Amino acid sequence: MRIFVTGASGWIGSALVPELLDAGHQVVGLARSDASAAALVEAGAEVVRGTVDDLDVLREAAAASDGVIHLAFKHDIAFSGGFQDAADSDRRAVDTFGEALAGTDRPFVLASGVAGLTPGVTATEQDMPTLDGSPMSVRAATSLATLDLASRGIRASVVRLSPTCHGDGDNGFMAFLVSLAREKGVSGYVGDGANRWPAVHRLDAARLFRLAVEKAPARSVLHGAAEEGVAIRDVAEVIGRHLDVPVTSVAPEDAPAHFGWLSGFIGHDAPASSTLTRELLGWEPTHPTLLDDLDKGHYFHTPATAD
Repeated sequence: MRIFVTGASGWIGSALVPELLDAGHQVVGLARSDASAAALVEAGAEVVRGTVDDLDVLREAAAASDGVIHLAFKHDIAFSGGFQDAADSDRRAVDTFGEALAGTDRPFVLASGVAGLTPGVTATEQDMPTLDGSPMSVRAATSLATLDLASRGIRASVVRLSPTCHGDGDNGFMAFLVSLAREKGVSGYVGDGANRWPAVHRLDAARLFRLAVEKAPARSVLHGAAEEGVAIRDVAEVIGRHLDVPVTSVAPEDAPAHFGWLSGFIGHDAPASSTLTRELLGWEPTHPTLLDDLDKGHYFHTPATAD
């Protein structure tokens, strides 16, 4: 298959491109910079220059492909006060792909997240998000719109990723928590720290996207969760041990001052099952767990020695 991938040089995308190539597919990656384009060429992919806001570019690239995997999301603005704008841009891109692929029976796979489902309950692939008008629910609405593309003759599926897609080089939530613990001199968690986050290694996530584009039935909801839930207190303890700082409970009312932009999420209990995904696609995660990755020291490079 000739597969067009947005976000192809990003954290998941840079693992997905070789995964697809090794499986015999051709890959066309969207690149918004010279550095991204060079990385894709070096990996063996073709390059289309543009951004997720270049709708004509997306439309043309999708029409020329046998399938599309949409990983790109404006995380840079989403977590700096612009989540609504990022979600709106994502919806426009999905609508454009829908126009390009309608009536072709070609696959379209959207990257979404498990966040926003019922807190405190282990979410399954059958659970659907509540659309309450919040910025997070705007992105959830895009995932539901993606599933509805099946009615237009598209083999559409959604991969709901864990909040932590970890591995060596990860610059996401875990890296932020390590940086915060180094800055504050304590490794914190909210309340009793028993709240759980699902987790998946980026290489296992990449394999899931490949399986989805190859064979996921239309309207499939898939969970990229190798672990149903890792207690945030356990995460804090590993961080504290590696940095040799105290591990401390932070009262919920003090979370904004301590965790900053992450305060609205760090205390959430959001476990998620991937049982149905594994049964449907034969996906079996094989790479290290989140705590194993933390224990390997991947997140503890100092600024002077960071890659």
